[in-house]
Amino acid sequence: MPSSYRSFRKSVPWLILFLETVFIILFYFSFQRYDALIRNISYTDFQDVNNMVIFGFGFFLAFLKRYSFSSTGFNLLIIVLGVQCSILMEGLLVLLQEPNKHDPKIITMAAVSMTAVAISSGAVLGKTNPLQLIVMTVVEIIIFHVSRWINKQFLQVPDNISMKHVHLFGAYFGLAVSSCFAEPSPRSEKNASTPKSDLLSMLGTLFLWVFCPSFNSVLADGDKTKAIYNTYFALAVSAVTAFTLSVLTTKDGKFRMTHVHSAALAGGVTVCYTAESIDYPWIAMILGLLASVITILGSFCLQRCLNPALKIHDASGVHFTFGLPGLLGAVAQVVLLVIKKWTVLPSLGYMVMIYIGAFCLTISVALITGFITGLILNFKLLKIIPVSKYFEDQFYWEFPHLAVGF
Repeated sequence: MPSSYRSFRKSVPWLILFLETVFIILFYFSFQRYDALIRNISYTDFQDVNNMVIFGFGFFLAFLKRYSFSSTGFNLLIIVLGVQCSILMEGLLVLLQEPNKHDPKIITMAAVSMTAVAISSGAVLGKTNPLQLIVMTVVEIIIFHVSRWINKQFLQVPDNISMKHVHLFGAYFGLAVSSCFAEPSPRSEKNASTPKSDLLSMLGTLFLWVFCPSFNSVLADGDKTKAIYNTYFALAVSAVTAFTLSVLTTKDGKFRMTHVHSAALAGGVTVCYTAESIDYPWIAMILGLLASVITILGSFCLQRCLNPALKIHDASGVHFTFGLPGLLGAVAQVVLLVIKKWTVLPSLGYMVMIYIGAFCLTISVALITGFITGLILNFKLLKIIPVSKYFEDQFYWEFPHLAVGF
């Protein structure tokens, strides 16, 4: 390895071993037998969610031409570490709230919560080293579960509703962390994609698209079949709208892969909040259409106006891919609640304030703690990457064929 590339031998392995030792000890005292944990668990649900976070986000983030090794490899690393931390946090919070209760879906919910970390890592893609990513993962998982606990304890928000804020939390936590890092040069040739990397990233989009109905049904507290249907309808319309708007908004009237890459998923993110409560498919279809529109228009406005003004570099567009559709979904949940419960006026105002307060609290906690986490990640102890080495696999991975065509 050239001398200009620093080694992480003295930091990353020891941090991983330390965390694993802590996890093993905590698992020993927290989960002594499997009996209470594996009863009534649906492996199909867990498998689909696991495929989403491993395959889906692993490929989804692999669009940079010189960062595909790190996108897929580091995604696997933070997911497998984060799931263990998330299970411990889930178990701790269940123990604090209901000491005699065991959640049979604890491993599935732990995998769902890793969606937040995967989304946040997209905002800082290429700018953080493995040491920083591991620290960010542990901190974010702890804070996300604490945020859910606050929602349940003080706002009486059900567990499944607080878990649906996973897209919002991940997007705004990641943006807050990203704001603490130096912006890359707009002329950097490494901060770009190639047809091959775009194709690999589109494969991740397809994985996320296919498994999204199952993901939303896992979070549903009511009719899971209705959640699957509504999610599929919203996804279908958002994908169709993405192709339509792509042609209409490009100068030469051609499809743009980045539009389809982001907007095709928007319907699934938006309808996540209301998937089991929508009684008519056309409502889900309208939400899918609005989600796709807000994603494509949001990408145009945010990248050209808001992000430069705030000096935020959103590496993979998590704000308009997950943040804005998630915000639309949270608002749609409140609107549909008002329409359904308008006859119950005494309690309606209270319920509306609770739901609005829940997602506002989630965003606020994500932004504040994300900014603090970003400041921590910039400590010299965590081996900050120079801007010149952003988006570069060679900084972390061996390339035996380096002399040929890298």
